[in-house]
Amino acid sequence: MKLHELHGYELGNRNVSYKESDAILYALAVGAESKEMDLVYERDLRILPTYACVLGLWAVENAGELGVYDRKFSLHASQSLILKKPMPKSGVIKTIGRITSVWDKGKAALVDIVVESEFFKVSYGIFLPGLGGWGGERGLAPPSKDEETGDIWNGSYSTSPNQAALYRLTGDLHPIHIDPHVAKANNFEHPILHGLCTLGIAARMISEAVNAHAADLKELDARFSSPVLPGDLIEVSAKTTFSGLNFEASVGNNTVLMGGRAKFC
Repeated sequence: MKLHELHGYELGNRNVSYKESDAILYALAVGAESKEMDLVYERDLRILPTYACVLGLWAVENAGELGVYDRKFSLHASQSLILKKPMPKSGVIKTIGRITSVWDKGKAALVDIVVESEFFKVSYGIFLPGLGGWGGERGLAPPSKDEETGDIWNGSYSTSPNQAALYRLTGDLHPIHIDPHVAKANNFEHPILHGLCTLGIAARMISEAVNAHAADLKELDARFSSPVLPGDLIEVSAKTTFSGLNFEASVGNNTVLMGGRAKFC
């Protein structure tokens, strides 16, 4: 099978399960504090919606295991989330995954993978360096930012040197986040933080911009534009819109999350 033939490929069904302790581990891995009781204590536990992005990763793994490309040389380029209804505190969720499109970016390719369930729809953009150039479609232009109201919110989060080692226990075991040799093979000096960890941190933080609870997130979309290293200080800025938020995140002078949009209920 050739790369462009992955378009429309059905990745099958998967029942994903998790316990309350798994959801709590995820919340801690994206920076929740012990004082946020309903994120880290099972008594009144609420599930962070971005945890759905972790639950759908099986489809990304399955796509990589087809043998059409080397998953060790793939990068997470973008992520979107639509929460249909709140996820249960624990249980089993039936999901279905498919490859919805394959784009030719010239010197690279981009594969879009979608996972759906009764609770959520998550979409992963997987960037494949060196695999473009077959003459396929380049893909859609990024959506324009929502009209802003002028209100601005800023916050920061200092990641731990152990952040990636902790976050990978939530289910994303890509070796680029823990193995220095794999990181260097991908032109990184050190293992990098998971893009989904950076996004989970930002999504939890920006709820403050609209005085919402982090678990009230309904929609999220962002592009990963530069890597974060464990130990970096992530600075997040958000601007309110008539429907939600536009947001970005940076480390120093480097933007690490671009074109972010979010809606809370």
